[in-house]
Amino acid sequence: MAESTSPQNYRLPVDVIPKHYDLTVWTDLVQKKFEGVVHITVDVKKQTSKITLNVLDLELGDVSIHGVFSGTQAERKAVEMQFDRTAQRAIFTFPKSLDAGTDARLTVEFSAELSRKMSGYYLSMGGKDGKTSYSLTQFQPTAARKAFPCWDEPALKATFAITMASHVDSGVNISNMPSISEQVYTPGVASSWLAKKLDVTKNITDWKITRFETTPPVSTYLVAYANGPFAHLESHYTSPISGLTRPLRIYATEDNIAQGQYALDIMRGVMPLYEEVFDLEYPLPKLDILVSSDFDLGGMENWGLIIGKTQYFLLDSDSSSLQVKQYVASMVSHEIAHMWFGDITTMEWWDNLYLNEGFATLMGEKIVLDRLFPEWQLDARFLGSKFYSALALDAKLSSHPIEVECPDANKIIQIFDDLSYAKGASVLRMLAAYVGESQFLKGVSIYLKKHKYKNTITKDLWEGIQAATDQDIPKLMDNWVKEMGYPVVSVAERGDGILVRQDRFLETGPVDHKNNQTIWTIPLNLLTVSADGSHSIRSDLVLDDREMVVPLDSSQPFKLNAGTTGFYVVQYSAELLEKLGQQVVSPNLPFSTQDRVGLVRDAFSLVKAGYTSIGTVLDLVDALSKASEHLVPWDACATGLSYISATWWEHPKIIDQLNAFRRSLFIPFVKRLGIDPSPQESLHEEQLRVRSVEQAADAGDAWVVGELKARFAHFVKTGEESKIPSALRNITYRIGVQEGGREEWTFVKRLTQEPRDPAQGLAAMAAIGHSRDLQLAAETFRYALKDVRDQDALYYIRSLQANVTARRFLADSVMERFDELEKRYAGTFTFNGWLEAAFGALTSEEDYTRISDFFKDKNTATYELPLRQTLDTIHSRGQWLRRSTEELAGWLERRKA
Repeated sequence: MAESTSPQNYRLPVDVIPKHYDLTVWTDLVQKKFEGVVHITVDVKKQTSKITLNVLDLELGDVSIHGVFSGTQAERKAVEMQFDRTAQRAIFTFPKSLDAGTDARLTVEFSAELSRKMSGYYLSMGGKDGKTSYSLTQFQPTAARKAFPCWDEPALKATFAITMASHVDSGVNISNMPSISEQVYTPGVASSWLAKKLDVTKNITDWKITRFETTPPVSTYLVAYANGPFAHLESHYTSPISGLTRPLRIYATEDNIAQGQYALDIMRGVMPLYEEVFDLEYPLPKLDILVSSDFDLGGMENWGLIIGKTQYFLLDSDSSSLQVKQYVASMVSHEIAHMWFGDITTMEWWDNLYLNEGFATLMGEKIVLDRLFPEWQLDARFLGSKFYSALALDAKLSSHPIEVECPDANKIIQIFDDLSYAKGASVLRMLAAYVGESQFLKGVSIYLKKHKYKNTITKDLWEGIQAATDQDIPKLMDNWVKEMGYPVVSVAERGDGILVRQDRFLETGPVDHKNNQTIWTIPLNLLTVSADGSHSIRSDLVLDDREMVVPLDSSQPFKLNAGTTGFYVVQYSAELLEKLGQQVVSPNLPFSTQDRVGLVRDAFSLVKAGYTSIGTVLDLVDALSKASEHLVPWDACATGLSYISATWWEHPKIIDQLNAFRRSLFIPFVKRLGIDPSPQESLHEEQLRVRSVEQAADAGDAWVVGELKARFAHFVKTGEESKIPSALRNITYRIGVQEGGREEWTFVKRLTQEPRDPAQGLAAMAAIGHSRDLQLAAETFRYALKDVRDQDALYYIRSLQANVTARRFLADSVMERFDELEKRYAGTFTFNGWLEAAFGALTSEEDYTRISDFFKDKNTATYELPLRQTLDTIHSRGQWLRRSTEELAGWLERRKA
């Protein structure tokens, strides 16, 4: 595999830096193009005749500068323009040098096509017929340079005054700030550039001009604007700090705007909570969300104008499941968290991306949303959705530190992963638990206020929290963000207490000396129960050496990492794990839901890596089945058993016996709770019912599969979905396609094209690849590449990946057409997902060698990280197969007997 090469100087020179942009953009949705002019007020720090800034895929017109040359104000045209496509820069040379210590005004004209690439300023097609055109921006991380010439680095903040010119009948113009005027164009009212542009237009009155208020200082990747026939819903909230009322809007095309009400309600609910938590008022006069049919991310936190996918922001509140509502609420709250973390205060460079994304994940999806929906138990949900996915990725040798060097645009886009988001959030959650959440939030408030409208690095955050807690935060946290990986804390019982030891944890097993150099400062968070039943948690206990002895009476119940707040796994002996497994499900002992999740998920992590036997973890699951009906341990058990099934997918005898075990665990819940929801069921019972039906169907239970198949058949025959509970839509569609033929596949294909709501479309996309007919699998693959939106193709590919019948066909097909796919998706967030979807479910050492050889002679600079991570997954599963197949077969045989 080719290594990425970095330019010697990957940051822009700072001899000239921007202070203010006057940006005018003319959009023609009919001709699918845009033109514009940008006047940039710059601060000349050093005498120079050259100005270097970012430009990519733009045709430039006149370039001039008005400034001070040898003490005299003058305007000069550029005498030379040089372009470096690798560094994505333009260098303008002027006939004389600008004087240092002065301001100048750079003017650049530009134009480009409105492409469908979902990057820069681009074209989307939506509406009921899919033919409604509109334009919008997606600049993160380095695509503002595709829309206008700029200093496209987060630290080079400036103010923006944006003007948009568009067809009168093209709909609405929106941007970060409210509009201050909008009028049909008449000669003499526009800037000289617009006048020159529009005065030669055949029908001058066909154009309108919208001017927007000037922004506070903002990074270029957070600038946003859009033009199209958008409808909107409107609400407002009242600031608990100032008492001011701010408008809130959600924009979408007319056909689906009604499905934006839920997201708007979440906006209204969380905005005052963020102000209270941070003690810092939202500084802009409005906040909008624009929902797009074509978008490369789930959502993007442009200041004052969040943009996101229809699937993640729209829902039918009458028919959507709790899971869909939770996902939309999390997405909306996450992006709003960025209005503070990322927008008011922005990381200095992309190596500190977690200061944006880790915080938005923790604050948006747990801390603040939990205040709105305490019944959702979001801290426990966080473990399944974020914490353990981060642990899984960070257990690879191909992991990277949270704070990682990003020398160029190729590397930047690769670190938008579970380490920047989920691990970042998890270690911040650990810090909040250690110092106390209220003190943590106080420190965060100090940090935000001190660095309002500025850029920051990790040290700035630690200083804020240290000021609030009077603790040595760098000592505790630096290794968690600056080093890759995390520890396994092993526990050995002794006469005088327990011996705890830390070593780096890897999914490939116990580490060698060279990979075991880091010593983390680990909050042990030791929960102990005394003989009289009282309990305590020692939150001050820290392991900051290789090992230490903790005095305690180990004959009484205890557990390390109480609340599963520490970012590590705990290894107990088989005997201690068995005893602890019985204790954590006891209603008489003070173990939390998070403790139960941690015990089960840690056990599965350890067995995958060969730290303990597979029989030990299956014995734990078997014991839980006799002692607990609590949802979350069962959710953790289901996840672990599904991973075992996904690893041994080519061992039919083992899969048959494993499925029998899974059925014995989950069918009793299905029989007790039923398939249909009950008006009296609790939130816990609803989630347990859904999870149990899914597991029983996955394990091939004839009754459950038959029931779901019949309900889907009724839907196909009548077009009426009433027999399918909304929470079981995904598994029902999947079983319908899996157990059916072309008729069922064609029906689901039609649902992907014309869904009643976004959640139905997602369910159909997730189901369509599950046919056991390889001809239909091939048609699904061709359909995904030819006829669906670029943003959606990955859903179809993941559907094929989840189908064991189609898994090898998928890998072969992607390799056959890889050059085409790379050309189509290169430089997008979507492409990174293709690698895992195509190859990540393979499990043999032969697969590892074949995939490695395939990429050996390719330039993998733009996807090096996700490729290595995918290969590591294949390798670790292959090792697990070699190590544990005989033991797993023996355990299943003994249980069967």
